[in-house]
Amino acid sequence: MEPAGGGKLIEVLKAILFGIVEGITEWLPISSTGHMILLNEFVHLDVSPAFYEMFEVVIQFGAILAVILLFWKKIFPFDWSMRARREKRVNRKEIWRMWGMILISTLPVVVVGLPFDDLFTALFYNSICVATALIVFGIGFLWIENRNAGRKPRITSIRQIDAKTAVIIGLFQVIAAIFPGTSRSGATILG
Repeated sequence: MEPAGGGKLIEVLKAILFGIVEGITEWLPISSTGHMILLNEFVHLDVSPAFYEMFEVVIQFGAILAVILLFWKKIFPFDWSMRARREKRVNRKEIWRMWGMILISTLPVVVVGLPFDDLFTALFYNSICVATALIVFGIGFLWIENRNAGRKPRITSIRQIDAKTAVIIGLFQVIAAIFPGTSRSGATILG
């Protein structure tokens, strides 16, 4: 006989495991969404589908929020402190340019991803497609790594990203938007 509340404890432990997987995979060029889908196949949370969708959004938002907090001073274009104005330590123009390139790179995903999101979800959000994407992109990483061994990188700084490059980055982001198991950063690196 299971002790009272034991089932709830198991679900909490499963949720913690999901948090650990999300926390690790969000920082790597591997698909955090793909890993969440696969983990849910093996360690299924005993919750309603609506709750699970909300849980995924919240857990991924937490990982993204951690990135924002970590890089806040580098990505936030405003610093109203007297010290910053005196020392001019924050190059606002560069930060605004970076945000402009981010917006440009987002356009392909908005144009393709948003209108067809339900279709892509119905077609590709399953463990077989995720596993296939993980394998294909894993092979792609190995191939690119071997091909580029000893080559000098074409882009070494955010300053070198122009509008054309931002659009290309956005097009590779579309691949990640369509196929779960495809990392957003991984698709960008392969592009």
